[in-house]
Amino acid sequence: MRYESFRKRLADAVVNMPGDTPALLRQAVLDRARGLGGGVPPELQTYVDMVATHAYKVTDRDVKALQRAGQSEDAVFEITVAAAVGAALHRLDRGLAALRGEEPD
Repeated sequence: MRYESFRKRLADAVVNMPGDTPALLRQAVLDRARGLGGGVPPELQTYVDMVATHAYKVTDRDVKALQRAGQSEDAVFEITVAAAVGAALHRLDRGLAALRGEEPD
């Protein structure tokens, strides 16, 4: 694929750059948002799914709930970015598949 190296660098940066959250968690969030499952802790699943499918519905209340549950502001940001990038990659994959005439999953 023409831009595969850019996609890989983006995903690698989201997952592997230093941060408040472990790289394994960021990878799990990215995978879940891409529709690949993943080991996202139950307390984050609803938030990750909302960011991936209906980001416009995320409110300050949702973010504050994660912070009350022990997530730092930086951790919430990293989880949000991983979910958003995962969702974007999923949509890109589906769009390219449609252009190739493939049936959706």
